[in-house]
Amino acid sequence: MTTETVPSAAADPFANQPHAIVERDGVRYTLLGTAHVSKDSVSAVRAAIASDDFDAVAVELDAQRLQALGNPETLANLDLVRVIREGKTALFAANLGLAAYQRRLAEQLGIEPGAELKAAADDARARGLPMHLVDRDVGVTFKRISARLGFFGRIRFVSGLLAGLFVDDEVGETEIEKLKQGDMLEASFGEFAQQSPALYDTLIAERDQYMAARLRETAGDARNLLAVVGAGHLKGLAQHLREDTEAPAAIVERLQALPEKSSIPWFTIALTLFVLGGFAWGFWRGGADVGTDLVLYWVLWTGGLGALGCAIAGGHPLSILGAFVASPVTPLHPALASGTVSALIEAWVRKPTHADFMALRNDVQTMRGWWRNRVARVLLNFFLTSLGTAVGVWTGGAKMLGALFG
Repeated sequence: MTTETVPSAAADPFANQPHAIVERDGVRYTLLGTAHVSKDSVSAVRAAIASDDFDAVAVELDAQRLQALGNPETLANLDLVRVIREGKTALFAANLGLAAYQRRLAEQLGIEPGAELKAAADDARARGLPMHLVDRDVGVTFKRISARLGFFGRIRFVSGLLAGLFVDDEVGETEIEKLKQGDMLEASFGEFAQQSPALYDTLIAERDQYMAARLRETAGDARNLLAVVGAGHLKGLAQHLREDTEAPAAIVERLQALPEKSSIPWFTIALTLFVLGGFAWGFWRGGADVGTDLVLYWVLWTGGLGALGCAIAGGHPLSILGAFVASPVTPLHPALASGTVSALIEAWVRKPTHADFMALRNDVQTMRGWWRNRVARVLLNFFLTSLGTAVGVWTGGAKMLGALFG
């Protein structure tokens, strides 16, 4: 296997574009590094495919991102209730944050981020060339990031991505220049991606190796394959493509696997023992008055703050009632969340319309839009109810401790 750099020429579609060539197992892989916000990259991609030098094209996309680039109606066709039931509310919000960041870039630069990737997929299909999506599913990437970060790391991770939902400022020139040489997902997290080795490794290094394995896995009968990837992946991708000896299927399986969660929910068990044990201790040692006070502390603080969070989110009265009833119970159940209950009720009572979905990316750019748009309000319901319940758990627990040992 060999690696070379192609010299630039005026007629060369790769002129002034970062690229490399790796030959391995009888396949010549031409890696074209692109900027996700560059019209020049779109032109280079189209010129390369039009040259008829390649018999297959690979693109740094997964099926979900390709569908989002090519079909504006994708978001409008989403089943929000199903998203909530399947526990994917946070993932949906993260994807929305990424979409909002891309929208800001598109408005500022006059080009849709990832336009060169969409052009590669469209032109390959138009010419009848095999087209392979070689990037890892973005949902798997987010879940692997969450599993590798600690509690506070996850808070910063989510905060960094969701910040794009609330900020409508122009993207700075420094950030744009970094994006031209980097990766869209990495840029979406701002400085946190550079400060967190675990996040950088999962966002960039793992995907370099994953895409190299996918290129080897999907090459098939191709002998001259064009791979269109972000410039930030070019060096790592070429290195893995040259040097990896592990079977590509094994690499793909390993980098798609999600760390298994502990089958024993220790925190929930400990909390349940504390709460129920506290109730029993209170009734046994202090009688009905003390026991009743402990129950009221727990119910009023968790239920009250959960309901308050729902109310701040503009929840329907039934959603607020659901939050109040669910918040004292759900912390003691490993598979339930008060935010899920209130969000489901909100989505059922005030079912989002097609217009809500279509206006979502614009509405979340303003504070007023979050409360006006029914989809955004469901998300607010989920997060603020969950936050209120969490604060209630600690506050109610502290009150119980004070009553038990005061």
